[in-house]
Amino acid sequence: MIVIVGLGNPGEQYSKTRHNVGFQCVDGLAKRYDIRLGKHNADVLYGDGWIEGQKAALAKPLTYMNRSGRAVKYLVEHYRSDGAPPDLLIVHDDMDLPTGKIRLRRDGSAGGHNGIKSIIAEMGTQDFPRLRIGIGHPAQGDTIGFVLGGFAGSEAKIMAKTVDLAVEAVAWTVEHGLESAMNRYNQVTVTQDG
Repeated sequence: MIVIVGLGNPGEQYSKTRHNVGFQCVDGLAKRYDIRLGKHNADVLYGDGWIEGQKAALAKPLTYMNRSGRAVKYLVEHYRSDGAPPDLLIVHDDMDLPTGKIRLRRDGSAGGHNGIKSIIAEMGTQDFPRLRIGIGHPAQGDTIGFVLGGFAGSEAKIMAKTVDLAVEAVAWTVEHGLESAMNRYNQVTVTQDG
């Protein structure tokens, strides 16, 4: 079993923001693999099904970004089998990557991302894979306004294609493993034309 968690903020007002590309990836996977996100508790909306022949769960925390770890901890306990935790893949936005880039990592620090900080704090480890989706960096210092803002014009088109690429990368990771996916997708750059 693999649990794929897209990070974001609940609520329609956040749905198209830079901070919610993790949610958008999970929504794309749910649509592609006909997985209904119909289960929930106070912390998370989730559902399970099959991705490329593998049992998988898709989830979107309802805790807001800064408390994402509560939802992830619940999911790991919920899907624990014979004492062993499920495989985990976290999908989230990253200001340190330019728009149009995705990057898979085996583990690592939070890199300033509050959702990842929360997961590390709750899980007691930074040893979990993640797929980072580049959202670019603000020219000036208002990072909160930047991540809670949306995409416009050509950037919106690039991001739609980038989220599609992230969906493809997650599916490849499930079917072929993280190492293969890293080799295949970490050097790809999405442009407006392709």
